[in-house]
Amino acid sequence: MSVTAKAYSHMPLAALEKLMDLGTGNDVIKCMLCTSTYTPSQDNHDFKDDVTNEVTGEGYTTGGATVTSSAVTISGRVTKFDGADVEWTTSTITARYAVLYDSTPGSDATNPLLIYVDFGENKSSEAGTFKIAWNASGIFTVTVSA
Repeated sequence: MSVTAKAYSHMPLAALEKLMDLGTGNDVIKCMLCTSTYTPSQDNHDFKDDVTNEVTGEGYTTGGATVTSSAVTISGRVTKFDGADVEWTTSTITARYAVLYDSTPGSDATNPLLIYVDFGENKSSEAGTFKIAWNASGIFTVTVSA
């Protein structure tokens, strides 16, 4: 099964309305995992309170893990958001989706969603490391056309 990643439709609006600040690295971006019973709605989900069925299990903390070293860079017409890979060590969990959100505003109803990743099937760890290795091109890019 192929892995796909999609931006939530409200993400650019949240950035333009200054609900999140990806460029300075001051905002805390989190990556949470969800089970296969979460149904992402790219057009309707805008804040963390829309996300359901977060995984539970040994080695996983509710709310997910912080994406460290997050940064925005620009080269030509391509803006790239990237960060360190995310992992849960010594974990026993099963997930189908990863959801990135900005936890800085402070409540589930105000924490904007960025992207979700569909692993294409359930992925599990059993007393081991569950790791998400981001693409070498970045977690996501935005290209402005000429």
